Amino acid sequence: MKRIFLIILTMLLMIVGCSKEPQPEERFAQYIKLWNEKKFDKMYDYLSKDAKELVTKKEFISRHEKIYNDLEITDLKVNFKKPKEERDEKAEEMEYKFSAKMNSLAGEIAFDQMARVTREERDDKANWYIEWSPTFIFPELEKGAKIGVSTLEAERGSIVDRHDNPIAFNGLAYEVGVIPEKMTDADKAKLSTLLKMSPEQIDKAMTASWVKPSYFVPLKKISMDEKELVAQLVELVPVQTKKVETRAYPLGEVAAHLIGYVGPVTADDLEKLKGKGYTSNDVVGKRGLEQVFEDELKGKDGVKITITKVGGREVTLAEKPVENGKTVKLTIDVETQQKVFAELKGEAGTAAVIDPFTGETLALASSPSFNPNKMVLGLSKDEWKVLEEDKKQPLMTRFKQTYAPGSVMKPITAAIALKNNTLTADQELPITGLKWQKDKSWGNYNVTRVHESRGPVNLEEALVASDNIYFAQAALAIGKDKFAAGLKEFAFEQELKYPFPLESSKIGGLDTDILLADSGYGQGQIEMSIVHLLATYTPLVNQGKMIMPTLLFDEPKSQVLKEGVMTPEAVTAIAGGLRKVVSDASGTAHSAEIPGYPLAGKTGTAELKLKQGEKGTENGWFVAYGAEQPTHMIAMMIEDVGKRKGSQVPVKKVKKIFEQLKQ
Repeated sequence: MKRIFLIILTMLLMIVGCSKEPQPEERFAQYIKLWNEKKFDKMYDYLSKDAKELVTKKEFISRHEKIYNDLEITDLKVNFKKPKEERDEKAEEMEYKFSAKMNSLAGEIAFDQMARVTREERDDKANWYIEWSPTFIFPELEKGAKIGVSTLEAERGSIVDRHDNPIAFNGLAYEVGVIPEKMTDADKAKLSTLLKMSPEQIDKAMTASWVKPSYFVPLKKISMDEKELVAQLVELVPVQTKKVETRAYPLGEVAAHLIGYVGPVTADDLEKLKGKGYTSNDVVGKRGLEQVFEDELKGKDGVKITITKVGGREVTLAEKPVENGKTVKLTIDVETQQKVFAELKGEAGTAAVIDPFTGETLALASSPSFNPNKMVLGLSKDEWKVLEEDKKQPLMTRFKQTYAPGSVMKPITAAIALKNNTLTADQELPITGLKWQKDKSWGNYNVTRVHESRGPVNLEEALVASDNIYFAQAALAIGKDKFAAGLKEFAFEQELKYPFPLESSKIGGLDTDILLADSGYGQGQIEMSIVHLLATYTPLVNQGKMIMPTLLFDEPKSQVLKEGVMTPEAVTAIAGGLRKVVSDASGTAHSAEIPGYPLAGKTGTAELKLKQGEKGTENGWFVAYGAEQPTHMIAMMIEDVGKRKGSQVPVKKVKKIFEQLKQ
């Protein structure tokens, strides 16, 4: 009996415990927990009868979700500390203080607020419910108040040269539009011709859902410089123009591949840039440095969140000041860039100029080119088609690519051979005839040279005559492992820390003697970018140190990329040979000799072929620098020069650039 009594007593106590009325602070703590979890539907169940008369469950949920989504609320933290003092058991309502903190698109929002909790009977059970109001979301959000968000657009930063000359900046353009109710078929036909838009495109713009007959409907932006076109357009009755901001590129084609251009943000862009503050009205860098430095150039829009009360008084809830984009200052010299591009003269090719002591890039050009201003203002389909189908590929950024360097590779092979002691500068190789092969295992394949030597060939003579056989033998004497290691010392297959993304120079295969021999004179599978090529020549004026090429003006100057890649003996021998390449009457670059301004350099003709033994198209190279005043080092590559005296094409162009630079 005693055991039965204890069981019954325990059950009675459990029933009494279960029926104990919930405490108000516990109920409010549960509400706060749901709030932090953003479980708005369950929060509504905690509202008092009076609160539910003010807002339906659907309205309660949608209002919270809309505000939090529109204001991009994150890191929500609502805190409530249970009071230490005991409450009056007879009290029918309680007040509790809570604090809220969160991040928004305009920065942090934090506040303290009071909440009233009341005791109510529902279904014969007493419980505690929250007297909710909109001021729980934000204290100033009283009934009838409205939340507003305003933005102040950040100005895109400029790109300038070393002398602060603008290369990309925020300018003005004419926006051409029409008033639909004034349009005639004759006007449309003229507009179609002048703006290079089809009549269907004009109709589509005028029949957009937002358009009314009297509205101004924008059709196209045109440059402020096209004054004659503007004059023709404004003669048409339905046409109106207004000045609008646009990105401007004063160098036009001259630096198009380097600088790039901006364009409207696409849906794909918005997905990739999610969380970075972009909207469908923004522009974004589409290529070149506009794309590379997008984060620095864009800046951050200013945002202000306000609450406007019923009487019209405006209260600022959060504000993030505008941060305009930064100016990107380059080492580029506008005048040098213009001189270099002018000498390319629309040829398919590329050219670069560096200061070999500091590594600063003074010019970097690709040709043929395009007008970035037209890209920003909008190209017609026909204009795009012309660019895309042009056989010279004006959209290709050639200084980014790698190419077979041909004979401009020979000083590198010489430096590796001299460092490995497999060759000395005075050593003479007994080469005869115009073709050579290691042994009969090469079959019909031979290394060939242009000029037959009078006798054994030393390094200087091999550089002056650009002797392929000499450098093929030099590479074989080094051996594939040491040759590959030597190339890596010259930063082959290494990603240069260069702001503009360049392809890494490639060694390719050296597994056969033929490939190794061909690589020694810049064929085989060797490939180099023009910037890297210039860097490999900097040891000639820096006591064997290879200097890091730079493009940003504020980067440290004269950074050593590779220490001691050329021995002092190699520097003396190779530099002396390169001077004679120009000064000697038999030198391959003798036509570049400038009285009073001695140059040193190396020519190269790289044959592009699908397999060994066949004839391919040829690219012409020339690398040169002032032998006594090496303030500028220039490299140029011109495509398809096989029927035009080969490397003499870039030699003449580079000579003209130096003649202008020395003035």
